[in-house]
Amino acid sequence: MTPRVVVHSGRAKPFYGRHPWVFVGAVQRTEGEAADGAEVDLVSHTGAFIARGLYNGRSKVRVRLYSWQDGEALDDEFLRARLRNAVALRRDLGLMQPDGACRLVNSEGDGLSGLTVDRYCDWLSVQFTGLGLAERRERIAELLAELVPCAGIYLRTEKGIGQLEGLSLSDGPLRGGTPPPLTIVETGMRFMVNLAEGQKTGYYLDQRDNRLAAARLLVGRRVLDAFCYSGGFGLRARQHGAVEVIGIDGSEAALSLARENAALNHLDGLTYVKADVFDELDRRVKNRERFGAVVLDPPKFARAKSGVEEALRGYRRLLSLAVRLVEPGGYVVMCCCSGRVTSEQIEELMAQTAADQRRDIQLIERRGAAGDHPVSVSCPESHYLKCLIARVG
Repeated sequence: MTPRVVVHSGRAKPFYGRHPWVFVGAVQRTEGEAADGAEVDLVSHTGAFIARGLYNGRSKVRVRLYSWQDGEALDDEFLRARLRNAVALRRDLGLMQPDGACRLVNSEGDGLSGLTVDRYCDWLSVQFTGLGLAERRERIAELLAELVPCAGIYLRTEKGIGQLEGLSLSDGPLRGGTPPPLTIVETGMRFMVNLAEGQKTGYYLDQRDNRLAAARLLVGRRVLDAFCYSGGFGLRARQHGAVEVIGIDGSEAALSLARENAALNHLDGLTYVKADVFDELDRRVKNRERFGAVVLDPPKFARAKSGVEEALRGYRRLLSLAVRLVEPGGYVVMCCCSGRVTSEQIEELMAQTAADQRRDIQLIERRGAAGDHPVSVSCPESHYLKCLIARVG
């Protein structure tokens, strides 16, 4: 018999609504021997079936839910169907070109909470953030190779997830060897990607459309690209006619990659500075520098609910510095990849900054991740990326 996890009275509504995360505080008791990574049925306090998921006694997310059909096994056929559906969406979006790249599986957005898969040319980069699917990684790799013929599959790990989920994983090949540096084509531009050493799963695919949207407004402008990583926003802006781009990042490896990407696309007029971004922006404010646009694309500031307030202070400081650096009629592109921070909170910070700096700020666009990063309407937290483009008076 499948072990059962019983939720407290009054706590079942989100799970009937297909939210996939059952936190420990919602759990009343466990019936039967529920091993970590094993299938369990989630039931109401009256014993009514709600959903089936994978158990993890080491995580605050005690159960990740995958099926709302009573009796459906989370077996190979289930995983194959979910993966096939995810691949079909990317084909519909026209993102499966041989020299291209896309997010192939987007965790909750594709009904596979805890699994992220990116495709770069003929290589796949896989990341597990849930123990249950991580324990099935060899079989998932086999299924992926069946659905998407590839040269190899490389496992990437995310900082902090091991402790949160009780995972013990290391970066390395799941299929094939270690991938060589790859060159992908993204809407007419070429970018180098190092799956074995780059951030996240190798590259920030989620910002694809946002880079284009911002670049169209930056023609003839001097652009400061903060947290520039491999140069995506700045390179796209320069391609569209920005007169100068200064990229700032704390990683010399990232800046080296940005310089290589500039050369790869035969672009000049770009300068890269290794520095703490907050300190460098503050220095330029004190020097009374002005830019036609400032792009802010910081890393995740809040990994848990307890970190939201501190994250908001960081975002507010960034916005204040950016607005002070932008010339009248210029633009701020504010990105936030902290799922715990909402678009409304970032907009409120913009309003506070407008009042503090006595500048009019017009919100031009509210944007999210590209279409190959679908959001589950049942899990608002999967809308992690916010990109706000604003004009500063």
